[in-house]
Amino acid sequence: MNREEAFEFLDRTARGIAEMFGSSCETLVHDMGVPTHPILSIYNGHVSGREVGSTMDIMGIGLTLDQETASTDQVNLAAVTPDGRQTKSSTFHMIGEDYNLALGINFDYTSLVFANRILGDLMNARSDLRSALWQPDNAKQLADLFDQCVAEMGKPVEIMGKAERLRLISLLRRRSAFSYRKSVPYVAGRLSVSRYTVYKYLDEVEKGLGE
Repeated sequence: MNREEAFEFLDRTARGIAEMFGSSCETLVHDMGVPTHPILSIYNGHVSGREVGSTMDIMGIGLTLDQETASTDQVNLAAVTPDGRQTKSSTFHMIGEDYNLALGINFDYTSLVFANRILGDLMNARSDLRSALWQPDNAKQLADLFDQCVAEMGKPVEIMGKAERLRLISLLRRRSAFSYRKSVPYVAGRLSVSRYTVYKYLDEVEKGLGE
């Protein structure tokens, strides 16, 4: 393959990729045999603001490349354009006896960053509905649930050992007792332990279920 054939192939590939991935995808062919690596053809050049003949890279820097860099593929690297666009950049070389050409692909995902922020805001919820609807006068539901679990254990909480308390915590957890607001302080009070201890029990129970 001579230089003309290599350029024709890379140019067709660049054009096809740009059409396939749309206006956010800039593609171009560089002449890497020249230290300033000028652009021979470019599609969707508005992404970086460049045109044919430009010697600037995607970041707006016009430095001369050393021989190793000018012949090494660069794949999926982050780059920011001079006007602040966030892109992913790749360069693929085609080297022959009398040429060193490269296909460049720069995808502008700036709009996706903003979209992700919007989606994050849309999916964010301050709290769960059950907690929001929980009222102090419904505390009897949690008390009844606790008493049911204690009855199932068949032993007063005052004489329960750690293993039995862990089993009680497991029963309460399976019945969604800890989905109620202020459930941890309530359970801690009934067991005559600290809130920290209840959280520790819950952590041990959850780890035991995961094993």
